[in-house]
Amino acid sequence: MTEHEPATGRPAQAPQRGGFGEPQPALFPQEPFASPPNEPVPDFALDRPRDPEWYRRAVFYEVLIRGFQDANGDGTGDIRGLTSRLDYLQWLGIDCIWLLPIYESPLRDGGYDISDYMRILGEYGNIADFVELVEEAHKRGIRVIADLVMNHTSDQHSWFQASRSDPDGPFGDFYVWADEPDKYADARVIFVDTETSNWTFDPVRGQYFWHRFFSHQPDLNFENPRVQDAMIEVLRFWLDLGIDGFRLDAVPYLYEREGTNCENLKETHEYLKRIRAEVDKLYPDRVLLAEANQWPADVVQYFGDPETGGNECHMAFHFPLMPRIFMAVRREQRYPISEILAQTPKIPAGCQWGIFLRNHDELTLEMVTDDERDVMYNGDEIGMGDNIWLGDRDGVRTPMQWTPDRNGGFSSSDPQRLYLPPVMDPIYGYQSLNVEAQQRSPQSLLHWTRRMIEIRKRHPVFGLGAYEELTSSNPSVLAFVREYDAASTLAAQRLAGEHGTPWEHDAADRILCVNNLSRFPQPVELDLRRFMGVTPVECMGGVTFPRIGELPYLLTLPGHGFYWFQLPAAREEHDR
Repeated sequence: MTEHEPATGRPAQAPQRGGFGEPQPALFPQEPFASPPNEPVPDFALDRPRDPEWYRRAVFYEVLIRGFQDANGDGTGDIRGLTSRLDYLQWLGIDCIWLLPIYESPLRDGGYDISDYMRILGEYGNIADFVELVEEAHKRGIRVIADLVMNHTSDQHSWFQASRSDPDGPFGDFYVWADEPDKYADARVIFVDTETSNWTFDPVRGQYFWHRFFSHQPDLNFENPRVQDAMIEVLRFWLDLGIDGFRLDAVPYLYEREGTNCENLKETHEYLKRIRAEVDKLYPDRVLLAEANQWPADVVQYFGDPETGGNECHMAFHFPLMPRIFMAVRREQRYPISEILAQTPKIPAGCQWGIFLRNHDELTLEMVTDDERDVMYNGDEIGMGDNIWLGDRDGVRTPMQWTPDRNGGFSSSDPQRLYLPPVMDPIYGYQSLNVEAQQRSPQSLLHWTRRMIEIRKRHPVFGLGAYEELTSSNPSVLAFVREYDAASTLAAQRLAGEHGTPWEHDAADRILCVNNLSRFPQPVELDLRRFMGVTPVECMGGVTFPRIGELPYLLTLPGHGFYWFQLPAAREEHDR
């Protein structure tokens, strides 16, 4: 169903096996605000990539396949189920789906313990299902990336089994082994609640193996050139199937050096440069996203050389910002956000931060010392709640809530067979909070989220613009300006040539963002004299606000309220 077709019935259901009913037509209400469908993602040409910096403007949608949609009624989400929901994601305005691990795994760590890099987890489907997902997503203008864990494997991986049983064989040095657990003493233990050491004794080989995470996840030995080649072969395998990139999990820990903390080492960056060169040469338009839970000054190194515009990862998550957003709201002051952004170095021209508020892990305050996020987690758009009574990180990995029907529309299986129970409390339970109900209400969080995505896509400045925080008279208010001169960038000139006039009107784009972090109404005065004579236009409703003059600009905001104002260029002011 396209954006302009009439809407009837319920949200699209996955095809069902076993007589539980036929798929229902989708409910995607047409609104005056609706934007046209995304352009299909074309086949990529080596000599002329369509849009090599698409990721800088994209809205990413993180999907836990296990919890998104069950197509075969076995109680676990699968790839075919996700494919059946692509129309919904297109309607929402998503640019790229980010998949959590999809590979064969014993699932002792949610799939981050990979036992075969080139096989799909049987519960999710098979390679043919994955290829169909990518092709159908591309038809809708949606790209697909997936997690790839390079640092370690499961102890069930055939490489590890061969390494432990045949030390002198071809896989004998695929992992880091030692006779005594005394090397790399300066490396911290990451999971201190479950692990007491980064070394674990293997009775089969009679040696200790190195692991930065769980003891069932041995680290690969990237000092071995054959390991480096094997990992690049894994990347090529999936890129040849059409995937649009990878989130590289745990990249700071690839190498070990005595006398260091074994993080962010020079050799790691050299290997990432090799991977990036391979991707740029053979797979243009693909993206590498670094998962480096480090301070900004360390993470910025994963973008690579600024002189080249970046020659390692195209993107990296800004981990310290997320908990500070929560802290700022809790304290009702902007300072936690302001301070971490002030510590964030400039990044290369062709790179981008990934900003998120929630993801598949629980909130962590390890690094605690937005309205503009570009990464969403499935269920965020309807305000799905968590089940805090489930163990470990399962509280944020419950089934997606599609309808008020059986199992929240996630699966036709018996409720007892679900991989996890759905949220069922009176406020956030699927009976009252679900996609179907919110699609029927124009004032719902779902429709609000869709409008915010549309505004963000209308203004590339949100992804491409420079950031400048404004001094405000009220510590509860965070105000900043994003500015972008598209005409001066090579990427924009390419886009203008390929897309014509739709990009030309955004040649000079400025957005003023004002955010109230307090639960109470707040006034604020802003020094906007450098925009004197400009008439702000509120982005949500197109409402014109008073012209900016010499005096401080006074605004009042409701509790936790915000404004996004477009600041038209001066020439547009004169044309009024």
